[in-house]
Amino acid sequence: MLEKLHPDDGVLNQIPFMKDELQYNLIHLITAIDGATSLKSPDGRLLFAGSPGHNAWLWISEDVDDERKVELMKELVSYYDGTDLPGICGAPPIAELFAKLYGEANQRGHHAYMMMETYYCPKAIRPLKVKGKMIQATRQHLELVAEFLAGFSEDAYGASVIPASQLPVAEGMIMRGNLYFWTLDELPVAMANIAYRSPRHGRINAVYTPPVLRKNGYASAIVAGLCSILEEENRKPMLYADVKNPASNKVYKNVGFIESGPIAEIRFG
Repeated sequence: MLEKLHPDDGVLNQIPFMKDELQYNLIHLITAIDGATSLKSPDGRLLFAGSPGHNAWLWISEDVDDERKVELMKELVSYYDGTDLPGICGAPPIAELFAKLYGEANQRGHHAYMMMETYYCPKAIRPLKVKGKMIQATRQHLELVAEFLAGFSEDAYGASVIPASQLPVAEGMIMRGNLYFWTLDELPVAMANIAYRSPRHGRINAVYTPPVLRKNGYASAIVAGLCSILEEENRKPMLYADVKNPASNKVYKNVGFIESGPIAEIRFG
């Protein structure tokens, strides 16, 4: 019988999950969201977290045998009987098996949407010859942030959106105080955000440089700057990157990020 997973649950601080915690950083975040479905097996070897309208995340400990994995997933599929699940994220074998079982039980097709690589940075490498400085985004940057987010959406997801549609998101990011620009002569030339702080890690996202300003090291400089903030907090910087975007993966490796395992995003249709 699956049980409720709480934000401060002890299983989140025990070795089985902590071994894979980098890949599954979002489980910390989702369990704290009101209305989220957060579950665990009694032995803590399965963790599941999903918020309404978003892809869920599924972790199963590597020491669980194949037969038990299927049993646990079937119980989870049964829990979701009649519920519309947008998609599933997890280590490729886990996500693919769950998608197969859920799809068969609900007569729904599924397709691989994105393969991400998890990265963490043990020690940031600051680029030496990049001019400029890092500043915190403020409300006076609202429209520029929305413009950068629209560009990020196009790059990351192939989704064309108008900047005005990103204004509410931009305002929220600015108000949380974790959004930064790299500036050159007071002009913002790159952006990055500390999206979430879990007990041991800080996740970076929304890394963006306008196309005409790329290949100048601005993205590397701002990511390294955010890494320094997190290192001072005794947190390891981490992020997810689309494996199909070699440019961004190169930026992260140049700053000192190390590959830490793939995550498959599978969507139901």
